[in-house]
Amino acid sequence: MPVLSAVPNLFRLARGGFVMAREGALRLADPLELPPLARTLLRLGRLIEKRSAKDGGEGLANALERLGPSYVKLGQFLATRPDVVGFKTARDLERLHDSVPPFPHEVAEAAIVEALGAPLSASFVSLGPAVAAASIAQVHRAVVRTEDGGERAVAVKIVRPDVARRFSRDLSAVFAVARLLERWVPKTRRLRPLEVVRTLARSVAIEMDLRLEAAALSEIAENTAGDPGFRVPAVDWERTTRGVLTLEWIDGVKLSDRAGLAAAGHDLPALGRHLMQTFLRHAMRDGFFHADMHPGNLFVDSAGTLIAVDFGITGRLGMKERRFLAEILYGFIVRDYRRIAEVHFEAGYVPADESVDEFARALRAIGEPIYSRTADQISMARLLTLLFEVTELFRMQTRPELLMLQKTMVVVEGVARTLDPKLDMWRTADPVVREWIERNLGPVGIAERATDELRKLARGVSGLPDLLLRVNRTSVELEDVVRGGFTFSDESIQAIAHAVQRRAFWGDLALWVIAITFVFYVFG
Repeated sequence: MPVLSAVPNLFRLARGGFVMAREGALRLADPLELPPLARTLLRLGRLIEKRSAKDGGEGLANALERLGPSYVKLGQFLATRPDVVGFKTARDLERLHDSVPPFPHEVAEAAIVEALGAPLSASFVSLGPAVAAASIAQVHRAVVRTEDGGERAVAVKIVRPDVARRFSRDLSAVFAVARLLERWVPKTRRLRPLEVVRTLARSVAIEMDLRLEAAALSEIAENTAGDPGFRVPAVDWERTTRGVLTLEWIDGVKLSDRAGLAAAGHDLPALGRHLMQTFLRHAMRDGFFHADMHPGNLFVDSAGTLIAVDFGITGRLGMKERRFLAEILYGFIVRDYRRIAEVHFEAGYVPADESVDEFARALRAIGEPIYSRTADQISMARLLTLLFEVTELFRMQTRPELLMLQKTMVVVEGVARTLDPKLDMWRTADPVVREWIERNLGPVGIAERATDELRKLARGVSGLPDLLLRVNRTSVELEDVVRGGFTFSDESIQAIAHAVQRRAFWGDLALWVIAITFVFYVFG
């Protein structure tokens, strides 16, 4: 690392370490896993801890808030990686949503003018104050003129000015910490700190391009066009660029406002069931889901329709992952532990040299206690958490997409239970899971997969004549070479000779360097 860039990073690390120590975040570190020097620094850091410091994850959340927007985003990202910080700390970090003060109104107006390349009055009739602010962007209520001369309300999301430079600067310090961890704390290497920070950097880059969020909204809208009781805001593409996203304004009650939902006459238990089934349907049927479904991002309109906003973070599952999710949930529903174990092996998540029977027994240890509890005591998210913990014993490889799924399920289940504390998660999930299995693993799904394979085979057969022609041409050329032997021009022979001489020269030079170094080391 160049000295000029290392010095600012040292100051940032020192400031970050001081704030972490003051807020109690250092309690999360396990001294036994640290080298002696780090243990000494940890003890010194605990000496400056505030008396009012919160425990562990809460202290970390407080420290990240004090350090600024870039670190708040880091906390939000770590909340999606329970494999790195642990499940309790991940839950403590969930509160970091929308916890950043808004930037000034005149700065927002200037950002819109620059992003859209036109005066503010040419794009909007009016622009109200910020209604929500996060680490990367904030949202304003605005009014636009319609084609027929009327007006309609819109939500305008604006990327924070200079946010890219600030994140780049702060991430350089975080990269430095990751490198130190990988070098000096061997036990952290299995968590791949550098790869985690690289993933964070990619995630931030995606979130800072609001066109990609607009594309996610468009894809979700297409996937759910036929779903009753759910929708997403329409995108105003004419007023959307990299730094500005304009959407339909949503009038509704947030799911976090239980009193407001009840006052509006909504059936709260029915909303809880609908939320859970909607999430599972998106994850299993579409393989694309909103991965930040906290209550502040979910609204219910006057008709009872669930509306999701803020698609900066999304998750995607391939067919293999969807089948994995459906079959393990169904397997626990019907108590078929052997089949759940087989699915893990078929998906390649557990090494083939492990025992299917032993793995099935471990799964039984998870599943059987469920059936001694009432429905409202059974947590599907907790079940998946235990499942991932057990699979570590069987060397199951970490799958980031499944961790994202598990994290989102924790949040969705928590929101659903606030609406109906007696919610039966298994009965709620059962119809969605069964529908997916019947559709994809039943006769219809088998027929569709067979059709796809035949289509691929037909494409391969159509290219067979060209392939045979190329093979025939190659065989004729090889035949000619065998008959006539290889021939080289005088220029080719001279070039080969020069190349051999150069290689010999550098080889001899390398040997002399090694020999001189050895003599100097032994006799010097």
